[in-house]
Amino acid sequence: MADAVGTQTIPRFREAKKTSRIKYSTFIFIAIIFMSVALIYVGSHIHMTELEYNVAAQLSEKGKKLEEQKKLRLELATLRAPQRVESVAREKLQMSYPESNQVIVLKYSGE
Repeated sequence: MADAVGTQTIPRFREAKKTSRIKYSTFIFIAIIFMSVALIYVGSHIHMTELEYNVAAQLSEKGKKLEEQKKLRLELATLRAPQRVESVAREKLQMSYPESNQVIVLKYSGE
């Protein structure tokens, strides 16, 4: 009977050991899956934050470019003003209005 009792306790001990190993490996597997999902979530959140910073920088740059465009349009309008063109022609290029004998009128023939 001692042999029977001794042989019965060994398999039960082995079975108990197997179930605890299964539970431990299952726990590790679940922990790895949970950590992977958490890392993916954190990584995507970091990527989204970087994209938000890029969008904000692009919007800021767009605002600066629009302001520069307004300034350049104002400068262009100032440079194209007839009074300025006339003063540059008179002062820098030494031009003047033509005399009446210097004007030649051409007639349109209609052909």
